[in-house]
Amino acid sequence: MTAARRALRLRAEVAADVPKTAMVMAAGLGKRMRPLTATRPKPLIEVAGKPLIDHVLDRLRAAGVENIVVNVHYLPGSIEAHLAAKAQDLNVTISDERGLLLETGGGMVKAAPLIHDDPFLVVNSDNLWVDGPADTLKLLASHWDSARMDALLLLVPHARAQNHRGLGDFHMDRTGRLRRREKSRVAPFVFTGIQIVSKALLKDAPDGAFSTNVFWDRAIEAGRCFGAVHQGLWFDVGTPKSIGETEAFLQNV
Repeated sequence: MTAARRALRLRAEVAADVPKTAMVMAAGLGKRMRPLTATRPKPLIEVAGKPLIDHVLDRLRAAGVENIVVNVHYLPGSIEAHLAAKAQDLNVTISDERGLLLETGGGMVKAAPLIHDDPFLVVNSDNLWVDGPADTLKLLASHWDSARMDALLLLVPHARAQNHRGLGDFHMDRTGRLRRREKSRVAPFVFTGIQIVSKALLKDAPDGAFSTNVFWDRAIEAGRCFGAVHQGLWFDVGTPKSIGETEAFLQNV
């Protein structure tokens, strides 16, 4: 079978509905991106000609997402004004964390009453990815199984995680179940910042600020945390240096 025919077959197989609601994480301080984030939030840093959050919005639109909940904390007015101008075709709701930055887990809990779909997407606003043979979010949704899963994480092989300087995040077995990287060891998969989660994942959550790692560890212990492998390109755009590296790579694609 030729590569073109394989791509057509994959597109035909990816028929699952993508959740209509996505939470976009946009509240972080962007410390690693300083000094660029001294006057603007990281989601508004431009890469390849447009802000990082616009890359995410474009992918959400293409996949058929209709509603987005965006959490804000650092320079929130800038993000709100940008969304008002650039996301008019999406139903946007703000989850306000001005008073206290709640981290990823606490942010999900605060936003949950604003999210009416179950499951729902959660996407980091500083993501930059390129689809492979099929739409990335549709491909991820095709792996979702509510009977077995509380969380489904999109992962990229460590060797294909562009600009990534870490040791990786997860191991994955043949069924897709995840386990953590062992201390001081390299793991074969890196989390892309894109996931589908069930509201069941949020039950009995801690109070205040905490990481999504709390939810993942609980789901891993219960055997309900799974992964799917990204088929396209993914870039870790976490520092000013990585912006130029990403743009140079994209020019040669």
